[in-house]
Amino acid sequence: MTALTTTKRSPTALDEALKGLRGPLLAVAGFSLFVNLLMLVSPLYMMQVFDRVLGSGHGETLLYLTVIAGLALVCLGALETVRGRILARGGAWLERRLGASLIAAGLAASLAGRPAGTQPLRDLEQLRGFLGGTAMHPLFDAPWVPIYLAAIALLHPWLGLLALGAAVLLFALALTNELATRGTLRDAGQARVAALAHCGSALRNAEVLQALGLLPAVLRRWEADSEPGQARQLAAADVAALILGAAKFARLFVQVGVLALGAYLVLQDQLTAGGMIAGSILLGRALAPVEQAIGAWKSLNGARGAYGRLQALLRAAPKAAPAMALPPVAGRLSVEGATFVPPETARPVLRGVSFALEPGEGLALVGPSASGKSTLCRLLVGVWAPTAGYVRLDGAGVTSFDRAAFGRQIGYLPQDVELFDGTVRENIARLTEAEDAAVVEAAQRANVHEMILALPEGYHTRLGEGGAVLSGGQRQRIGLARALFGNPRLLVLDEPAANLDQAGEAALEAALAAARRAGATLVLVAHRLSQLGQVDRILVLNQGVVEQLGPRDEVLRRFVGPRPVPAARAAS
Repeated sequence: MTALTTTKRSPTALDEALKGLRGPLLAVAGFSLFVNLLMLVSPLYMMQVFDRVLGSGHGETLLYLTVIAGLALVCLGALETVRGRILARGGAWLERRLGASLIAAGLAASLAGRPAGTQPLRDLEQLRGFLGGTAMHPLFDAPWVPIYLAAIALLHPWLGLLALGAAVLLFALALTNELATRGTLRDAGQARVAALAHCGSALRNAEVLQALGLLPAVLRRWEADSEPGQARQLAAADVAALILGAAKFARLFVQVGVLALGAYLVLQDQLTAGGMIAGSILLGRALAPVEQAIGAWKSLNGARGAYGRLQALLRAAPKAAPAMALPPVAGRLSVEGATFVPPETARPVLRGVSFALEPGEGLALVGPSASGKSTLCRLLVGVWAPTAGYVRLDGAGVTSFDRAAFGRQIGYLPQDVELFDGTVRENIARLTEAEDAAVVEAAQRANVHEMILALPEGYHTRLGEGGAVLSGGQRQRIGLARALFGNPRLLVLDEPAANLDQAGEAALEAALAAARRAGATLVLVAHRLSQLGQVDRILVLNQGVVEQLGPRDEVLRRFVGPRPVPAARAAS
């Protein structure tokens, strides 16, 4: 006999945010009760005018009834306004409350190899639009449909039975619409998200598309990706349109039927003329939420799909380890048996890597392509956590630091330099409100100050997405200035000279020498002998395993023989 166990999932940030909306939504439900009660004003007014005023000819009665009805309708309008404002503000609050969590979860997904792009924010916007829009009103009005059905039944039982049958019919159509379109719309939404992701990925390589004439191929791929989603969307739209048309016909025909039945009852002296008109108005109001819900079904399904994707993203995000506000670091780096296996794979990229560096020491990582050098750099700065083993800075695991505090004390230059869509100043200052002197100092240490001044607007030149207005070498040098900003105690540079000319390499060497004189620990991925002048030791990686580790000159003699290496510029 197999024991079945259920695991209770911990609430996500979305669950907590929706829990925070319970109060406003309960208030909206309360307002909806009074809104729907006040909707009885019009049929009651009609009934009194037809049955009392026209029969008695009393103008005073008409005046009083009109004033009372007008005041009641003013209250109705005010309650509708308040209800709409609460929903709109609830949607805006949800967007503010979840934005940071979704950006953090999207970042974690990208680091894990599942880039989400801006789709989570688009899903949040769709959810906010649904919660804060008029599509929510039928959901709050539908529970009060029995009020109208009871009011119609009070006029005459036959009218009540007819209204009840119409309501059941429309609810059945709404249920049919849900069952017929739910899966189709879900699949269409997933296909649309995938198509947009592929298209966005292609458009980020605009230069390659233009140079190689790949636009027709991209368009063909986009059409192939979009076609399944469009077909499902059209299929769902056809079903929804058919059901919506049937619902509209049913509502209008039943309203005609109520008038006909009411007229028959008037002829039989079982109902007044005012009751006939009131019954027709009440039936229209009773069936309106159901018909509106059918019309808003696409919006509801879109919000439900967005909710599912957001929940999946948040549940997949790793739980943040408790962070500590630790003292400023000195730069003592130790790696102990670090092994890393990428997500969704079984083959380790790094296996049992160990070394230690004291403040001010420099280490070069060398080895063939795909040997794990860039992966090790990511582990050193806490982008990834080791699958086994430890990476410590001043004795504390690099992932246990508060990330903002940790980031201020290190400098990192990845292999593929990515700049933010902002000014040169903002990029060097790491998007902080830093003093101008600190920004200029970092640029001067990277020997990029003169180049920046030559730009159209100097430090205030906007770079565009990814630093599109700069050359590869310029992006790398500004990335180096960003890494040097704030005098970091640990510098991790992944192929910092890949796009530099001879002058750029000389500037890089001078910057590294100055950083080491200031006591910074240096880890450098290098491919040329000219880049080894600022390191004390060399670690050779091959297929993720440490093949050699030792003093620079000793390791070089083993691999390349007695060849001169540029001396460090007073690094010690």
